[in-house]
Amino acid sequence: MSPADKNKSTTTATDTLAKKSRDEGIISGGHLVAKALKAEGVDTIFTLCGGHIIDIYDGCIDEGIRIVDVRHEQTAAHAADGYARQTGKLGCVVTTAGPGCTNAVTGVATAFRSESPILHIGGQSSLTQHKQGSLQDLPHVDMMTPITKFASGVFSTERVADMVSMAARECFNGAYGPSYLEIPRDILDAEIPIEQARIPTPGRYRSSTKSIGDPNDIERLADILINAERPAVLFGQQVWASGSHGAAIDFIRSLDVPAYMNGASRGMLPEGDPHHFDRTRSDAFKDADVILIVGTPFDFRMGYGKRISDAATLVQIDQSYATVGKNRDISLGIAGDPGAILKAVEQAASGRISQGLKKKRQEWMSKLRGIEETKLEKLMPIFKSEQNPIHPYRLAYEINEFLGEDTIYIGDGGDIVTISAQAVRPRGPGQWMDPGALGSLGVGTGFSMAAKLAHPNKEVVCLYGDGSFGMTAFDMETAQRFGAPYLAIVGNNSAMNQIRYGQISKYGAQRGGVGNKLGDVDFSLFGKMIGGYGEEVREASQIQPALLRAREAIAKTGKCAVVNVWVDPNEYAPGTKAQTMYK
Repeated sequence: MSPADKNKSTTTATDTLAKKSRDEGIISGGHLVAKALKAEGVDTIFTLCGGHIIDIYDGCIDEGIRIVDVRHEQTAAHAADGYARQTGKLGCVVTTAGPGCTNAVTGVATAFRSESPILHIGGQSSLTQHKQGSLQDLPHVDMMTPITKFASGVFSTERVADMVSMAARECFNGAYGPSYLEIPRDILDAEIPIEQARIPTPGRYRSSTKSIGDPNDIERLADILINAERPAVLFGQQVWASGSHGAAIDFIRSLDVPAYMNGASRGMLPEGDPHHFDRTRSDAFKDADVILIVGTPFDFRMGYGKRISDAATLVQIDQSYATVGKNRDISLGIAGDPGAILKAVEQAASGRISQGLKKKRQEWMSKLRGIEETKLEKLMPIFKSEQNPIHPYRLAYEINEFLGEDTIYIGDGGDIVTISAQAVRPRGPGQWMDPGALGSLGVGTGFSMAAKLAHPNKEVVCLYGDGSFGMTAFDMETAQRFGAPYLAIVGNNSAMNQIRYGQISKYGAQRGGVGNKLGDVDFSLFGKMIGGYGEEVREASQIQPALLRAREAIAKTGKCAVVNVWVDPNEYAPGTKAQTMYK
């Protein structure tokens, strides 16, 4: 059947069931999507099938793009996010219309708050059925606009590839983030002569994003830093995401600045590095004369900037102009690429720091190091606690002892993950992943699968709270099905404990367990149910042996493992007790 004959079709069912042309001069909308994705560097899509989107699958087969089909669209969106974080490339999630899109919303919103570049392609009913009440019809673009950098429908097959490229570009415009494209089914199914399609040529429609901002501000920052006695810097998510970690390391070593890291920048420096600090951020931010914030906003995790001394000269570097100076007055702001800016500042400041100031900085770092050691000493008794039920700090400590040099660590939960941040130290940059600012539970399964697919030779370990595990764990089977086994550790206290603490404090013990208590579930049985390994742990001394057995089982069988560790429900993170997430 010729394209002209197809266009005369009177029913959408006919379009759906019609055999696709194999004429090299003819191309469908779904195949144009795949061509454009390949041109954008996408090698994997995460999806859950639906009739609206199947032509994209056929195109992906032809273009050699891996199709990972999950059990729930939330997992698909988290996996696309995780894949972007691990590879630095565009992540891609493809969902059908209606519930396919709504199920993915949490994952896309997580990527939005975490500044992760993912493209969400969603199906829609045929244009010929617009507003007729068709199957799964919803105003997807209206829904997705508030949680994306770009959202649009596609209204002609000729423009499909062009729109995919347009949406992809927006993912990397300023601070990274998600885009959404809605493509009606008849636009995807339609076949057109390939010469009628607008297919951008890779590499011909990009500009450099390595801006250094105003050169005068580079000089101002260099002057500020060379005169600082007690400087400190915090590196955030953007430093890793933009590939700026090398420049950041050179910067702090050249200028002798103590560095703190959050998000994916954790692990950028190894423990023991003279410029690596992590337990004294509040102390440094109280006493520093210059504080540099790079690639992280003044949001709730920073007390909206209120936890930083007003006496300090405060400088902020961010990919987004809108983030610079938001929530907190600053002394200097520079919008641009973190790595390019840090490199330019380092060059401008090179060789200009006096010996006297160098000595003062060494004294400053020595003081901070002493405080770090004191704080660690105070934590060691609970890190090595033998109490029963197991102290969650002991679990976190044992996980840190277990991690290898290439282990990617993922935290999925509330209190249990907050606690793990006290002990777990990733061995390299990008080897820490967590929900980020949205605080989404359930990210771990998609993140773990994506991390293992991106790095097949690295070990992936995910610490779940039992509440988080219950949300998305069934997609462990998906990870296993696609040859991406990982180790799931469940810190099980049979509760949504971060919320439980606040309720008990506010309403008393009798009403404190309402809406947050969960059943006692032996999650190790789930690992066995999907054909992998499972083990229950109730004694602190048995945590490490169980983790080692799980590692061995994964290596031997290529299947996932679940180690369910029963932890004390009456132990909480300091931030939970202080309710810092709300301050």
